[in-house]
Amino acid sequence: MKSHDVRTYKSAEPLAREDQLAWKLAAVATDAVAVEPAVIDMIGNRIIDNAAVAAASIARGPIRSARAQALGHRSAKGATLFGLAADTLVSPEWAAWANGTAVRELDFHDTFLAADYSHPGDNIPPILAVAQVKGCDGAALVRGLAAGYEIQVDLVRGICLHEHKIDHIAHLGPSAAGGIGALLGLSTEITYQAIQQALHVTTTTRQSRKGEISTWKAFAPAFAGKMAIEAVDRAMRGEGAPSPAYEGEDGFIAWLLSGPDHVYQVPLPEPGEAKQAILHTYTKEYSAEYQSQALIDLAKKMGPRIGDLTRVKDILIRTSHHTHNVIGTGANDPQKMDPTASRETLDHSIMYIFAVALEDGGWHHVRSYAPERAQRPETVALWHRIATVEDPKWTERYHAPGADKAFGGQVIVTMADGSVIQDELAIADAHPLGARPFGRAQYVEKFRTLADGIVEPAEQDRFLALVERLPELSAEEVRQLNFVVPADRLGAEPPAGIF
Repeated sequence: MKSHDVRTYKSAEPLAREDQLAWKLAAVATDAVAVEPAVIDMIGNRIIDNAAVAAASIARGPIRSARAQALGHRSAKGATLFGLAADTLVSPEWAAWANGTAVRELDFHDTFLAADYSHPGDNIPPILAVAQVKGCDGAALVRGLAAGYEIQVDLVRGICLHEHKIDHIAHLGPSAAGGIGALLGLSTEITYQAIQQALHVTTTTRQSRKGEISTWKAFAPAFAGKMAIEAVDRAMRGEGAPSPAYEGEDGFIAWLLSGPDHVYQVPLPEPGEAKQAILHTYTKEYSAEYQSQALIDLAKKMGPRIGDLTRVKDILIRTSHHTHNVIGTGANDPQKMDPTASRETLDHSIMYIFAVALEDGGWHHVRSYAPERAQRPETVALWHRIATVEDPKWTERYHAPGADKAFGGQVIVTMADGSVIQDELAIADAHPLGARPFGRAQYVEKFRTLADGIVEPAEQDRFLALVERLPELSAEEVRQLNFVVPADRLGAEPPAGIF
């Protein structure tokens, strides 16, 4: 890997195209280096993971709305939609929209945290949709997904968006565009223009994850994937983009990030170096914000030691700056303590999550968020006795490289009699370095568990068998890389819209 300095340039200041970040990202995407077996295996795991959480959310409101919108854009040369038969095809950008929303709804797929946040699995729906439309085989799909993951992870390592209240989909638009460029074997020039265009149109504010969080949290990454497809389409037709998108005098860094005096360092693979970024990402065992994963495991461990939860005086969670300020009391969001808050808001409240995990000894993607669950008087009482605080030790570990990186914390429980019970956990059990790291068997188990009662067993088997042969799939088989659900399990039709 090589670290690249990225800063603002005045319009009159020379900056060769080859020295621009967007070009360097495009060069990484279009470098036709072989994809390593471990990366191929992990890509298969994440395709299974995406399908698992999409199946579990297939009848939820946002997915029904997104699917109805997509069905207003049918195309004979289109892509498939989760849950629908393979002959129901829609324009690829709308397939990415509907499928991306299904993947993102439960906040239950893979994650990468560094200078910023990301869910790199959000790259899969747009890249797969284009693969299905353009007749790409499994080997091409693997190349595209390896590139999409690489670009997003490298941007997340080098450029912090959230401190400037920019939503993390600003890294997803460029990564999906780069992944599509790799998938289709496009030139560096075309991919460069597409990456810039995608950045320009997917820069939005973080209000989508602040205060009263709405269903837009699920739609936002799908929007980025949709915009990436449109950006690549325009670039393939010879159209350009705002340039230089990152370094320009009136561009992304100068006005939306740290300003013209700041220099970012973005690590990227050298020419000929394998794209391995997906191996540094991690999925979720529980349907909750990633920074709560280790703390849910810790709650399961501490619950029996605490015993009678009515005797708890207060609970303090010492954790990183990010956890404290995003899902903890440092966010200063009263909604995070509100028993009537939306599912999306409760998902971003470690106080709520830790209380329920203590009481139930675990976490469930539906039951743990049910209104009647959130409004139990004993739960509310415990929940409101929990607070977080930033601990420099945990902030340092959050940003540490390699095996030292951690997203957990220390929990200090003070009982009514003054006794103290405390423990800590650095990484979630399911993390690659955790007590129970996820491998293919665990991804398959997650899929079968979440698809149970939704996707018929034979259909589950058919889908999983395709993933096992991923790099060998024909173009026709890539078009079958989907699951079908009986019509009565898709949920009611949403209210009519425009399409």
